[in-house]
Amino acid sequence: MENSKNKIWDVKARRLELVNDTYLGYIVLIALCTIWFFASKSIKSELILPNFEKTALNFITGWTNKRIMTNFGITLKRVLMGVGYAIIIGTIIGIGMGYSKKVYNALSPIINSIRQIPIMTWVPLSIIWFGLGEGPTIFLIFMSAVFPLTINVIDGVANIDQNLVHAAKSMGASIPNIIRDIIIPGAFPSFLTGVRLAIGGGWQSVI
Repeated sequence: MENSKNKIWDVKARRLELVNDTYLGYIVLIALCTIWFFASKSIKSELILPNFEKTALNFITGWTNKRIMTNFGITLKRVLMGVGYAIIIGTIIGIGMGYSKKVYNALSPIINSIRQIPIMTWVPLSIIWFGLGEGPTIFLIFMSAVFPLTINVIDGVANIDQNLVHAAKSMGASIPNIIRDIIIPGAFPSFLTGVRLAIGGGWQSVI
C-alpha cells in the first residue's frame, strides 16, 4: 500500500515538474518577444532588426497563404524522406556497431571520417550523382540526419547491461531474438533522442 502511494506521488511530482517546465518555456518565449518588440522600436531599422508586429503578422497570415503552404509541404516531404532513409540505415548500422565490436572496429574509421565533412561540401557531388531536382536535397538531408542517429543508437546499444545478453544466450536465445527482445527495447530511448537530433539536422540542411 505504501509503495502504491509512493508511486502515485512520484507520478504527480513528474507531472508537476513537466507543467512547470512548460510554463517556464512560455515565460522565456514571452520575455524574448517583449525584448524584440522594444528593441525593434528603439533601433528603428528593419535591416538590423525586423519589426516585431510585422513579423508576427506575416507569420500568422503565412499559414493561410496557399503558395507558402504548398512550398512548406514540398519541403516537409523532402525532410521526411531524408530522415526516413536516415532512420532505416542509421538504425541498422547503429545496432550492428553497438552490438558487435568487430563491426564497430570495421566501420568506425569510415563513419568518423565521413561525418567530419561539412554538409555543403556534398552539394556538388550530390548534383553530379543525382542531378537537379529533389535527389540532391534529400541526399543532403540524409547526410545531416544519419550520423546523429547512428551515434545515439550505438551509445544506446553499448550501454545495455551485458548480463541480460549473456543470460539470454545461456538460455539458447538466437541473435535475432536478442536484438528483438533486449537490444531494441534497451536502446529505444537513445533511438528517440537520435531521431529528434536527426530531424533537427535535416531541417538545417534544407536548401
